[in-house]
Amino acid sequence: MNIHGQNVLGSQVDCETRCAHYHKEIDRIAIKFYCCDQYFPCFECHAHYGCSQPKQWPKDRFDQKAILCGSCGHELTVAQYLSCQSNCPNCQSEFNPGCSLHAHLYFVTDNDS
Repeated sequence: MNIHGQNVLGSQVDCETRCAHYHKEIDRIAIKFYCCDQYFPCFECHAHYGCSQPKQWPKDRFDQKAILCGSCGHELTVAQYLSCQSNCPNCQSEFNPGCSLHAHLYFVTDNDS
């Protein structure tokens, strides 16, 4: 689905990037996967529709735009997203704070070896 000029791939993606797996009101981001440079609403959509070789964003690339706000279309860098405290810095729409539980699937974290 084309959302704010970006192609977002996945299962039952709506106009704010929600998908079949994550579809609460606050589930409104898509993540550009480092491995394939494509936006997906979640890791499950990437597993089904993506490149099948998931790779995390390395810390030295956290300055790259990789998060799409489904409300306004603003693209955030990884660093901006990780520090935004669950709201889009552009439109203030709320993001799901529970996404932090999956951060290790998308970004190299301090817990990674």
